[in-house]
Amino acid sequence: MADQKPPKSDAPFATRIDPTKDSLSREQMHFIRQVELEQWKKKSSKLRARNVVTGVAIGALVLGIYGYTFYSVSQERIMDEIDEEAKRARLQGPKTGAN
Repeated sequence: MADQKPPKSDAPFATRIDPTKDSLSREQMHFIRQVELEQWKKKSSKLRARNVVTGVAIGALVLGIYGYTFYSVSQERIMDEIDEEAKRARLQGPKTGAN
């Protein structure tokens, strides 16, 4: 049973044609264009959805980095406190020629 091949059909449907080499009527060319247009519309809607998802993901990443940057910069108050302590220590220290 595994050696048997399905019988070949002589039906003309689902055969590939080359519109530039085969002589087709205007109606056949028009039908081909309509089918191609419908296939393109179906594919473009899927592609558009993927592009929207990708854009939202990139936007979320950018906003996350932007927000984290602001958060981390606002945490740098420790450095400001250390600078103030150093300034007070310089003002309270003895005045020498090196200061």
